[in-house]
Amino acid sequence: MTTDSSTEKRPFNLSRWAIGHPSIARFLFGLIILAGALGLMRMGQKEDPDFTFRVMVVQAVWPGASIQDMEDQVVNKIERKLQETPHLDFVRSYTRAGSAIITLQVKGDTNAEEVKDAFYQVRKKVGDIANELPQGLLGPYFNDEFGDTFITLHSISGDGFTYPELKKFAVQARDMLLATPGVEKAVIIGDQPEKIYIDVSSKALAERGLTVLDLQNAVKGQNAVDPAGSVDTGLRSVRISVEGDVTKAADIRELRLRAGNQVTRLGDIATVSSGLEDPYERKYRFNGHESVQVGVVMAKGFNVRDVGKDVEATYKRFEEGLPYGVAVDQISDQPEVVKDAVNEFMEALGEALLIVLVVSFLSIGWRSGLVIAIAIPLVLAATFAIMYEIGIDLQRISLGALIIALGLLVDDAMIVVEMMERKLEEGLVKIEAASFAYSSTAFPMLTGTLITTAGFIPVGFAASTAGEYVRTLFYVVGIALVVSWFVAVYFTPWLGYMILKQRKHAGTHHDVFDTGFYRRLRATVTWAVRHRIIVLAMTLVTFGTSLWAFQFIPQNFFPRSSRPEILVDLWLPEGTSIKEVENQAKALEAKMMDDQDKRFIATYIGEGAPRFFLPLDQQLRNPNFAQLLVMAKDEPARERLIVKMRGILAKDFPSIRAKVDRLFLGPPTGWPVQMRIMGPDRQEVRRIADEVKARFEANPLLGAVHDDWLEPVPAMKLVIDQDRARALGVTSQRIRQMLQATMSGAPLDDFRDGEETVSIVAREPEATRHLLSSVDSVYIPTDFGGSVPLSQVAKVVPVMEQGIEWRRDRLPTISVRATLPDGVQSNDVVTKMYNDMKDLRAGLAPGYKIEIQGGAEDSAESQASIAAKAPIMLAVIVILLMVQLQHFGKSMLVLATGPLGIIGAAAALLISGAPFGFVAILGVIALLGIIMRNSIILVDQIDQDIAAGMDRSEAIVGAAVRRFRPIMLTALTAVLALIPISRAVFWGPLAYAMMGGILVATVLTILVLPAGYALFFGREPKTAKTGEQAQEPEQVEGIERPQLALAAE
Repeated sequence: MTTDSSTEKRPFNLSRWAIGHPSIARFLFGLIILAGALGLMRMGQKEDPDFTFRVMVVQAVWPGASIQDMEDQVVNKIERKLQETPHLDFVRSYTRAGSAIITLQVKGDTNAEEVKDAFYQVRKKVGDIANELPQGLLGPYFNDEFGDTFITLHSISGDGFTYPELKKFAVQARDMLLATPGVEKAVIIGDQPEKIYIDVSSKALAERGLTVLDLQNAVKGQNAVDPAGSVDTGLRSVRISVEGDVTKAADIRELRLRAGNQVTRLGDIATVSSGLEDPYERKYRFNGHESVQVGVVMAKGFNVRDVGKDVEATYKRFEEGLPYGVAVDQISDQPEVVKDAVNEFMEALGEALLIVLVVSFLSIGWRSGLVIAIAIPLVLAATFAIMYEIGIDLQRISLGALIIALGLLVDDAMIVVEMMERKLEEGLVKIEAASFAYSSTAFPMLTGTLITTAGFIPVGFAASTAGEYVRTLFYVVGIALVVSWFVAVYFTPWLGYMILKQRKHAGTHHDVFDTGFYRRLRATVTWAVRHRIIVLAMTLVTFGTSLWAFQFIPQNFFPRSSRPEILVDLWLPEGTSIKEVENQAKALEAKMMDDQDKRFIATYIGEGAPRFFLPLDQQLRNPNFAQLLVMAKDEPARERLIVKMRGILAKDFPSIRAKVDRLFLGPPTGWPVQMRIMGPDRQEVRRIADEVKARFEANPLLGAVHDDWLEPVPAMKLVIDQDRARALGVTSQRIRQMLQATMSGAPLDDFRDGEETVSIVAREPEATRHLLSSVDSVYIPTDFGGSVPLSQVAKVVPVMEQGIEWRRDRLPTISVRATLPDGVQSNDVVTKMYNDMKDLRAGLAPGYKIEIQGGAEDSAESQASIAAKAPIMLAVIVILLMVQLQHFGKSMLVLATGPLGIIGAAAALLISGAPFGFVAILGVIALLGIIMRNSIILVDQIDQDIAAGMDRSEAIVGAAVRRFRPIMLTALTAVLALIPISRAVFWGPLAYAMMGGILVATVLTILVLPAGYALFFGREPKTAKTGEQAQEPEQVEGIERPQLALAAE
């Protein structure tokens, strides 16, 4: 086979090569489709993308300690050490009498591995000061798995069944679940610890010369696990074991206590009984019945829907062995939620795909449309395959990114198909038309694709939790756009070669731009060029107006979820007993139990619901708190229930501080309106907080105004007569120990029941331990062998003390919080109130601060993390523009058109009423690359026409007229493809911002960019150039500037 020399010297052309090797193209086509299908089927599916919880919780318990003792001896020491933790953002703690919880927050720009190391350092550093912490301290305990999310949560309940019985069923379920593929953890929660109580009067013990210590020694002596030795026979060693340990309450009753020569049977002076922990620390209920719950955490690398099916099958087997009356109910079913969410987004993706195809068929003909129709699924298949390989799951962000990308990825294929059609009209054969499309557009299209992708750089690299949450938006859009470029230069010409029709009478001239519409368009562009200063000035004024208009657009952080769950937070006054909290929660349950809009009610007393939803603002253990999880039948039912429950709480539970709200997307933020007051002196912080609270209460929009230090609580202070106490041989420590033992219970020992450990606790009989007056009657052992009533050595004084104290970075900190009516955006209210407190903030002493907290604070931090990456985005875009245009001034002109999208975005958000939140900001930023891509096409066309010898004025106007159709066509496609996600609560603001921005900016580009080009580059060069120089004024020998636009007509 012979080839001419010109063919041999022709530069490599990927499109020509693809057409010349159809078998390879067919093979790759099939391989990509197969890989995409397999990737889609095997890809993990989740409701939300994973993000790193940069929170660690440290808990310490010191029975009997006051708040001041806890802060001085425990919290201060731990917090000082925690300040040495690498990547620390802040340390926050709350302290109660006898307990403290310290929360460590790592900075948002810390990656997952660094977070793990930071948590390891916390354990290590706190361990280093263990010998400095007081004796009797329980803990510190560490929880760095705060973000574990249960994919399923089941309740096990039954009338007539005790908590220990329910727990046995839960243990069976847990063991079966742990053997299920894909289950990493199966956790039993809500169970009530079983205890053996010895109810004995301190007076009865004193009368017999006994103390609680004697009880403890008797129990330990009977129940201790000590070695009994072994016998070495020469052939083998035989271990000796001793039976007789405590196995039930009856064994304890038979214990003998000796005081002097007197021996007393314990059962004769005490009541020994088995029972549940009293008072309990937490309790779970389901539909009015006490329950134990089992949560499942999925292992990494598994598909939640597949694991969900296996878990469901496991529960079916488990239920077959349960006795009659035991009910297993599902509270949370993330696999089903994911299934619905993925199906909904796949439907939206299908709608967007259909819209794009219809636009293609109607705008460029059925043959060209067919090429696009084949190319788009190919791009999606390749994208799915790559997503699967790099571990990106199908979830809220990645699915939305696919729909956004769908409107953009069609651009390259349309450019190539239109180029081929144009060259076929000019008389070229199909292979030459395809080759010309590659040589004239491949590199410029790649540059445009990279510029569009660069617009998402701040999203992909934002160093914050919110940035991590939406990070897959950058990766998925970038993958889809780069893949679309490859498909456009390799597969689209091959498909066009097979599908497009060779023209029989090609080469005939027909000016498609000589129509009424294009004549009017030419006149409009000509006017804009002639009045360029006016056009540019009007554009600047409009742009400034749009920036000003943003203050009228409601702002938020992340939108609410469309899930049907409702969370009802109930805060009773500090110091309220947990049994009263339970009574109030049960009363609210009863009022809602027969409501037809609800499916079920799960109640959590003493703490919040477990993390069944990744962005849940989980509430830690708190004795005066309860939370109801109300599952509505659907979203409209949810809204009706919220109105009804708010009304019931306001009318029937006025003393309860309540919050009824939906689930929210994005990182958890808590109450809608929050401000924190910090400073070195707690009394001054309290005074400032009261002023802030007064201003909150004066705002008619705010409800349930309160602060997190809550109310002072009643306490009993013992004033000890030290002289008399010393004379009687009574110490302050012994008084504290006896009061703790008799009133709250003293743990004596544990006995073992299989895997369970049951505590043995001594306490005062019920008739006296709940009476304040009985404190005086507690008998205190003396150093001389007897006992005296407490009243002989101390006086009880009732006082009020602070029940809880919060600190942040070791400073007393009070957070003032409130709720808002539906439809009012918290960021707007918080920002306005903060600005209105300028006078209050100005009068603060040095060291005291009032700061915004909650969603508004997180929103500001997230926006700052995005803004921090904007210079990188701009640098990348400028570099790509210089590579493409090789002219700094023209690159700056193109760059200046990017912000024009803000005009349309502001208008669209105002008209739609959608909030300008974190997600909408992402859309506005992404507009930069999309708009500049069209501007490059237009500038490149102008330069080509000038290089071809056309008059500059005619080149500027003519290029705008000729490029109007493809620019508007791709813009319209991108806008229409966003319609399906505009209905979604999460993506709606972004969709509106992008649709408005793309439409308005595209129209303005057709007018403003020619005006700007005419103003800055409209004059002919002073030095005339001839020959090749006249054709390409910017050409450097040996280097051709890449061409993007179609050849001049």
